[in-house]
Amino acid sequence: MAVVYAIIILILVVSSSKSAFGCYDSIISFGDSLADTGNFLLLSPPNNPSLYGRPPYGRTFFRHPTGRASDGRLVIDFIAESLGLPLVEPYAAWTNATEKGGSFGKGVNFAVAGATALDATFFDKEGIHNLVVNASLGVQLDWFKQFLAKIPDSRKFLKSSLVLMGEIGGNDYNYPIMQGNISPQVIRSFVPTVVNNIGSIIEELIKLGVKTMLVPGNLQLGCIPLFLTQYMTFSTEEDYDPKTGCLTWLNELSMYHNELLQKELSRIRQLHPRIAIIYADYYNATIGFYLSPHQFGFTKESVLKACCGAGGPYNYNTLTTCGTLPVATSCENPSSFVSWDGSHLTEAAYKWIAQGLLQGPYTRPHIKTVCPSIPKDNTVGYYEY
Repeated sequence: MAVVYAIIILILVVSSSKSAFGCYDSIISFGDSLADTGNFLLLSPPNNPSLYGRPPYGRTFFRHPTGRASDGRLVIDFIAESLGLPLVEPYAAWTNATEKGGSFGKGVNFAVAGATALDATFFDKEGIHNLVVNASLGVQLDWFKQFLAKIPDSRKFLKSSLVLMGEIGGNDYNYPIMQGNISPQVIRSFVPTVVNNIGSIIEELIKLGVKTMLVPGNLQLGCIPLFLTQYMTFSTEEDYDPKTGCLTWLNELSMYHNELLQKELSRIRQLHPRIAIIYADYYNATIGFYLSPHQFGFTKESVLKACCGAGGPYNYNTLTTCGTLPVATSCENPSSFVSWDGSHLTEAAYKWIAQGLLQGPYTRPHIKTVCPSIPKDNTVGYYEY
């Protein structure tokens, strides 16, 4: 059955798409800060500007802040480059661009830093009140529909578009974890609701005409310097994975989310066998960073530390985060770090993830099944774990 599915998808995509590499003409993105290319920055009020618009964000590639929560490019940027497409512009810039005669025909990004899969009403009911933005997946879908209404032939546009569904869902757990008064058991109980909502949005996108989408799972919550710092005084030696130094219960939460997400994607594939739904395994694409950091150019001493921070065992301080100069400073070489600011990754880490998806074994079905003409990047290899 899997072979038949792969053949159907290959015929569908090769026969219907005609982009730079014979696959896609544009990229549509949803998600949170792992995919946001500037929406949060542009939507922030002038009296409370985003830290992502301040140095040293953007220092590595762009040489200036762009609104990306990293020192440089994100996974979406590397995917766009690999497909021969321009970097995907944030939706918040769309109004100004169209007024000036610009075009978003090569793609648009609806992802917003801090976004959740579930609407804010869910968190209000659960007593979780620390959300930084009301830009849930449902809100992003509404923006997408407004955008489509301006496209002359939206179904033709979507037929040749690659849709990136996230990463999304991580903040649905991050907010209650950071609030600190929600038990791990209650947080874990959110997972089926989060995954079901992601599935519902995917089915909405299919109804609108989406033909190909890449759906990432969650990263290791237990390896984030923010949470390693938060739980440092409450954890015992048994709470940590001896191989990685990460918090076991948080990584198990990520794995549970990813397990249910893959089951949900399988269910949707059965309902829509002619739609290419690709799972992007962010978790296994990155676990090697912590098991064998030197193989990826990271150092054992810094693998769990933030490059940009204000000191402490993990170089993270909630009160003085990256961008609050001069107290928080960045490291000399971000490419030797996995974490950029304690809650987001460096460009180097994102490049490894993208390479693992495009060239490695971390997409299911493999993305080259639906886009066999993706060029090989010989500058970066990959390791399978």
